Amino acid sequence: MPRKLATALALAALLVMTACGQAAETADTTASDTPSDPATPAPASGTVRLYSSVTQDTVDAVIAAYEAAHPDTTVELFRAPTGELSARIAAEQREGGVEADVLWLTDPLSMQQYASEGMLQTWTPDEVDAVPAEFAEDTFWGTRILNMIIVHQADLEPAPASWDDLAEGGHDQPVAIPDPGFAGSAFGALAYFALNEEFGLDYYQALKDAGAVQVQAPGEVVTGVAEGRFAAGMTLDREARDAVDDGSPIEVVYPESGAIAIYSPIAVVAGTSNAAAAESFANFTLTTEAQQAIAETGWQPIRDDVEWDIGGDAVTPDWDAGFERQDELLEQYREIFGG
Repeated sequence: MPRKLATALALAALLVMTACGQAAETADTTASDTPSDPATPAPASGTVRLYSSVTQDTVDAVIAAYEAAHPDTTVELFRAPTGELSARIAAEQREGGVEADVLWLTDPLSMQQYASEGMLQTWTPDEVDAVPAEFAEDTFWGTRILNMIIVHQADLEPAPASWDDLAEGGHDQPVAIPDPGFAGSAFGALAYFALNEEFGLDYYQALKDAGAVQVQAPGEVVTGVAEGRFAAGMTLDREARDAVDDGSPIEVVYPESGAIAIYSPIAVVAGTSNAAAAESFANFTLTTEAQQAIAETGWQPIRDDVEWDIGGDAVTPDWDAGFERQDELLEQYREIFGG
């Protein structure tokens, strides 16, 4: 064989061997070193720290359903009324950072404070389309609706039929209202009255002038009316319905102008060390399964495809205006009813 031909064949063989080696090396690198598709979320596992002011039976039911569907994830719960939970979060902020992964609160005004501080993560739940637009923000979404209504003694004459009637007084016992600095639902009611031209903060002054008294929570209003200490009061529909079912001598009234609908939002804390599990749990609360659990514990679900009997018409606060003025409104309320 001529020398030139032999040299050419040898060089060609060497090039083929080199190319094959590089291809194999590239294949190995692709298989072992290339990151997974960022569009595919990491599976939920580990622990989710949940801070919540949601009623115990409701949050327990949702956690149980979530853990059954996600056996590799555990939810650790700290639950307290709105005022106490806010105090804990403030203390943790001073000490270096909030320890929660998820916040599930009673009202959007409380949640908006944390959003304005940059404390909440911006993301999009898979179930976001199930949430009506008026109950959704960029960082938090409604999970259930709380309706503020009137409750009164069963034999009360005349019985209140409207919010204005509640401020008329004239009964042997006073009217009771929950504290907006303690209960998130009462905070939402404050936003509705204070920002509504038909009521304004004058409504609370009228209540005070008629002898109304402040208690901490909506449940205390129901108990006081049932025991005859209060003639009537402002409370949540679930609290009142449960008492009626238990035989309490009270009646529930959906005011003529409408019950005050307050949505209970959920959010993921920015900087969480377990975003996959935190987002997984928050998204789960919007699913049909979780919404059914919420409805079964007596709260109106946020989804309209979960069965619920609406007791009457509803109105909503101007949340955008409330977000901007919540500190001012609470301070003005305190000037009337005290702290």
